[in-house]
Amino acid sequence: MMTTHRTGASAERELSELVACTLADTDLKTQRERWINLGEHFGLSRYETADGLRLSFKDHPAVEAELQALIEVENGCCSWAAWSVERSQDGALVMTASSQDDGIAALHAMFTSPWSRRENSSGPP
Repeated sequence: MMTTHRTGASAERELSELVACTLADTDLKTQRERWINLGEHFGLSRYETADGLRLSFKDHPAVEAELQALIEVENGCCSWAAWSVERSQDGALVMTASSQDDGIAALHAMFTSPWSRRENSSGPP
């Protein structure tokens, strides 16, 4: 299983903390560029959920490796959300980010650039 996530009471306490990224400017720019590149070349859809966001991507080993690397960074720098990658029933790679309170609105505002030319929905994929 390729899921990376947090569970339990400690995860809930972490998710209720201040909504802020701890990456330095240069690292933040690099992380953003990596997400945009992945979305532009392999992104399939973006869905806002009640507690966050789901992004789906074409299934490819290099895409899976990049998603895992990206969410590893996100789980460290943006611990106010829980980040994971799973495979959907149709085989697509799905990145899920969930949070609470202000974190939900922050997630809804994220990852819009690569998907602006694609269908953007609030329904499930």
